[in-house]
Amino acid sequence: MAAAALCRPFSKILRLTGVTWGAPATSSSRLILNNLHKNATKVEIIPPCTLLHTSLPQNGLEEFFDDPQNWGKPEVKSGDSWTVEQLRGKNSEDLHKLWYVLLKERNMLLTLEQEAKRQRLPMPSPERLEKVKDSMERMDLVIQEREDALRLLQTGQEKEMPGEWRTDFLGRTFWYTFKEWPIPWYLNKHHNRKRFYYLPRINRFLRLRFEKYLRKETKKRNLQKQQEKRLQEKFPHLKNATQSQS
Repeated sequence: MAAAALCRPFSKILRLTGVTWGAPATSSSRLILNNLHKNATKVEIIPPCTLLHTSLPQNGLEEFFDDPQNWGKPEVKSGDSWTVEQLRGKNSEDLHKLWYVLLKERNMLLTLEQEAKRQRLPMPSPERLEKVKDSMERMDLVIQEREDALRLLQTGQEKEMPGEWRTDFLGRTFWYTFKEWPIPWYLNKHHNRKRFYYLPRINRFLRLRFEKYLRKETKKRNLQKQQEKRLQEKFPHLKNATQSQS
């Protein structure tokens, strides 16, 4: 009964338009359909396609921490650092992407190192941080080589800023970068006050400074030899192994 009551309004509408259930369309309905068919425009068929919508990933603070699968492990497996030869074989775009990957990894490892210090626990595989730092330093070296080569090709200058090696009044050697001045050098009082030479009495202090440098290097070598000797006395089996390898 409810279905019949719901269908009565639709049946009245169909009677008014001249369309009945199971019967062909009347003349008025045919006239309407013909007019619609004449006035219809040509519609092009569009092949089926799927709309793809992407958005930028919104990552939280978990990006500053290691993979949860590595939590609690004393050691984490990692690959070797990037060598200079491998980095030279990559183009600038790949180096740019790799730099941000290494920067993200370095931030994560620094966070892990601070967290280990806070909990007074050893950091799992601390050599990973050294590998990342070495890779970034080598990438800086490769990029600097490319910039130097491009500058030599375009300007013929070896340094980024033109200059020359000079000595100050204490006999110290430094790289002096040329600058543009609004007045000539012989009229520039500020420039004339600079002395790019030293007097003969400074030679004695130069000799003492060089002697101090040699003593410092000798002391460093002696400390290293003493440390190696203590390790060989503490671990005699390692001494035999190194001698057999040599």
